[in-house]
Amino acid sequence: MKTKKVRAKQPCPKCGCKDFEMGEVFMAGSVATKLFNIQNRKFTTFTCVSCKYTEFFQVPMSKALNVLDLFVG
Repeated sequence: MKTKKVRAKQPCPKCGCKDFEMGEVFMAGSVATKLFNIQNRKFTTFTCVSCKYTEFFQVPMSKALNVLDLFVG
């Protein structure tokens, strides 16, 4: 997973640090998508570099990415 270091305006709610790593994760939602290994949900993550507290923000995905993932796997 690629990450990018960022400095936030708001501090971490757990420890007060303002340094975060931003990344992306893909997850399956329903039982059917898990069975066929289709990750149909994309999230941007922000992880505190000090305490590792992580927040997830859902990002809309295009249907093309789901089809591509089905074939490429």
